[in-house]
Amino acid sequence: MNAVKLKNFYWSMALASLVIGLILSVQFRMTMDIKDNETIKRTQELADQVAQLKKEQDVLQPQLIRMRGQLESLSTGPLAPQIKAELELATVFSGLSKLTGSGVEVTLKDSDVSQIFTDNPDFYIVHDEDILKVVNELKAAGAEAVAINGQRLVATTGISCSGPAIRINEKALVPPFVITAIGSPETMEGALKMRGGVAEFLQFCGIQVLVKKLEKLTIPAYSGSIKMDYIADTDTDT
Repeated sequence: MNAVKLKNFYWSMALASLVIGLILSVQFRMTMDIKDNETIKRTQELADQVAQLKKEQDVLQPQLIRMRGQLESLSTGPLAPQIKAELELATVFSGLSKLTGSGVEVTLKDSDVSQIFTDNPDFYIVHDEDILKVVNELKAAGAEAVAINGQRLVATTGISCSGPAIRINEKALVPPFVITAIGSPETMEGALKMRGGVAEFLQFCGIQVLVKKLEKLTIPAYSGSIKMDYIADTDTDT
């Protein structure tokens, strides 16, 4: 009787092993099918992207050829010298090339006097708004180019406090802050030093201000990246 039970046990184990094997085989086949389907799907997506890029290239290629033709005609036409001069001028004023000329150098330093009027130490250090006051006054006085500690100011330049430093063109700068500007030295110096003007106000706050006229100084080109969020559509074809 024990032999019969043992035989039945072996048959039950064999049957269970067979069932488990079949289940594992089915699961393996399903897994492989899913992977194959994902691969096919991904391949199809990539093929669709390639087809879309090809369509865009077919659309842009004629525009590129037309614009190259327009550029070539402008560069060789009668207005070429004028266009070149205007382009060079735009490059200078956009800050993409260095500029040399006469101007002023304004140095701003933190106060070196004891804190008489207030216990707040921030009252005696140069802030971003102090630099902005000087820069705005210089621009109002006709400055053609401005730099701070060698960082050229352009339309996208931001000036902001960042702890003990001031960030300009994403660079952390510390005092003293040397502001150089190209333009009429007399006009810019007069604008800064006028009675009740920026220099007098900052000195009243304890900031050290030194203004020097220079016969020749060089302001470097802007070295950062320029991000354009919007580009105007200049296509006038009808």
